[in-house]
Amino acid sequence: MLYYIEVNVTAAFAKANLPELLKAVERGESVTISRYNKPVAVLSPAPEAAKPKRKLGTLRGKIKIIDPNWAAPMTDEEVEAFVEGQY
Repeated sequence: MLYYIEVNVTAAFAKANLPELLKAVERGESVTISRYNKPVAVLSPAPEAAKPKRKLGTLRGKIKIIDPNWAAPMTDEEVEAFVEGQY
């Protein structure tokens, strides 16, 4: 559950403290900017952007398999050479 807190600031304060106001908006607060005691703008959290759906098969034909036996288990000799740092 999100709770929105409203903050009222003057235009001069907003100009001097914009990074802090943006942090407040990121936390879910709503900031109203006023000029001569009249609200002129409202900073509020942006709605969540819709994530694009993943498409399966988009990399088909773009991946080269250099060694088709890359997942084959190593032989005992290969393991020993690897452990000894010769591989």
